[in-house]
Amino acid sequence: MLKQNSAAAHGTQNECELIITRIFNAPRELVFKAWTELNQIEQWWGPAGFTTHVTELDLRPGGQWRYVMVSPDGTEYPAKGVFREIVPPERIVTSDEFDEGFEQVINADLPQGIVMTILLEEMGDKTKLTLQIVHATDEDRRKHEEMGVVAGWNSSFDCLDEFLATQLKHQQDGFTLTLPSDREIAVTRVFNAPRQLVFEAWTKPEHVKRWFGCGSMTMTVCKIDLRVGGCWHYVLYDPSNGTDHGFSGEYREIVPPERLVATERYEPVPNSDHLNTLTLTEQNGKTTLHILIQHQSKEQRDGHLQSGMNVGLQQTLNRLEDLLKSMM
Repeated sequence: MLKQNSAAAHGTQNECELIITRIFNAPRELVFKAWTELNQIEQWWGPAGFTTHVTELDLRPGGQWRYVMVSPDGTEYPAKGVFREIVPPERIVTSDEFDEGFEQVINADLPQGIVMTILLEEMGDKTKLTLQIVHATDEDRRKHEEMGVVAGWNSSFDCLDEFLATQLKHQQDGFTLTLPSDREIAVTRVFNAPRQLVFEAWTKPEHVKRWFGCGSMTMTVCKIDLRVGGCWHYVLYDPSNGTDHGFSGEYREIVPPERLVATERYEPVPNSDHLNTLTLTEQNGKTTLHILIQHQSKEQRDGHLQSGMNVGLQQTLNRLEDLLKSMM
């Protein structure tokens, strides 16, 4: 079932082509980012109930992409392609191939020679998306339809619709997550609180244990030795599976109330050490928090992103926002 704030349709222009359209309640630039940024693609791509891992994304003409959709039962559906044209924020053209192993999973003769074009058209504060799927032959188009491609894309667009609504909400509180380089993640969030209060909430154990963590997790250990060379250690307990999650590190630089540099490791994962730089700037009573996360390699950074850190961090910073309101 489609949402009331969306519209969808599909049809054919010729015997080799499928066209699916949808209107999203989001500006074109936001929709384009959802199609082209690794951390965003993984949060909506695929039918409802599926997850997606982006194993390759080289966003340029001639660059390759590879996504692996994972069904609720754990079955993997790999796909890949080569970008042919990229015109931000209005047009993406790419080949679309079923990667090795896909045919065995669905036990079917797969369509070949697929080229996919995504067109984004501004409609005031909304965006009309037109997905054009061109096949090598009419027979290939028929095979693709029989696989459920139209229903699959419409389900994916439902997921994209929900994701964009969340992104719009994050824009209101100034939350952004970007990838400045192959090894870095940058996070920004605006709080309606003075900088000194945010710094205290970030560095005093009695405050940290009230907001650090996401979902139903609770903090069972919160140790902070706030000095250069001092260490910090947090443990979160997840009641949904009875698992403890340990985090620890060492402070490298402390400049109250504006800057904090520390290492961090996720204790269950070997060689997960990375460097976090927190900066706080205040203007008109509001504080902009910026975190630069520097990993040892692209693979380590991508693993961090694929762990779900985006959603978890958003939830954690929302809890910090609630604490700050209670402290004022």
